[in-house]
Amino acid sequence: MRQFGLIGRTLSHSFSQTYFTQKFYSQQLADHRYDLFELATIGELPRLLAANPNLTGLNVTVPYKELVVPYLDDTALSANRVGAVNVIERTAEGRLVGHNTDYIGFRDSLRTFCPLRGEAARALVLGTGGAAKAVEVALRELGIPYWNVSRTLLGPGLTYDDLTPQLLASHRLIINATPVGTFPNAGECPQLPYHALTADHYLYDLVYNPMETLFMAKGLEAGAQVKNGFEMLCLQAEAAWDIWNGK
Repeated sequence: MRQFGLIGRTLSHSFSQTYFTQKFYSQQLADHRYDLFELATIGELPRLLAANPNLTGLNVTVPYKELVVPYLDDTALSANRVGAVNVIERTAEGRLVGHNTDYIGFRDSLRTFCPLRGEAARALVLGTGGAAKAVEVALRELGIPYWNVSRTLLGPGLTYDDLTPQLLASHRLIINATPVGTFPNAGECPQLPYHALTADHYLYDLVYNPMETLFMAKGLEAGAQVKNGFEMLCLQAEAAWDIWNGK
């Protein structure tokens, strides 16, 4: 039996188990399974691994993408670049290696969604956590300048109070890299001057449950192009699958 899974604090919103279970069925991998492991703290990880000796790989979601690093034996270049881990590979020798496929999934998904590049794009990245760090690496690869936006000022960046209509006019790509709006809190959205959005804006929400978030709905009302994180989920999952299979 090859076992895989997802660790996080609250996992009711996740599609990862469904995604991989369907993948195993379509590829006739009857000896593969994917489980959800809700951990109250990341300190529970060693006990989880000891209790599941067939656990070959894990996905990592909030709030453990950064907190998990001290529990690993090594981190791949992708995780070092991002500063966060969303995939753990358990080697045949039992070593735990952290990777980041979030930035790959976001980068490749954004390429098909937003044609803007360079100074013409200018992005606002809502959030400063592990997901936001993956977005930042992808934007740098694509040559898109950006500002981080957080509730409180943490180093260079902006707060939501700084998001004036004038600022939105010069930043046509807005990326929600926070969990705000995720099921079951679908009635929430980041605090933006949505009335300042136009048909020239591109709104990308890393949230994929619900499929249309309030952030996206408000963008659509203004005529903006919108996209959720489901394609990113699929692309990063396939990249994780390649890692777990030594590709």
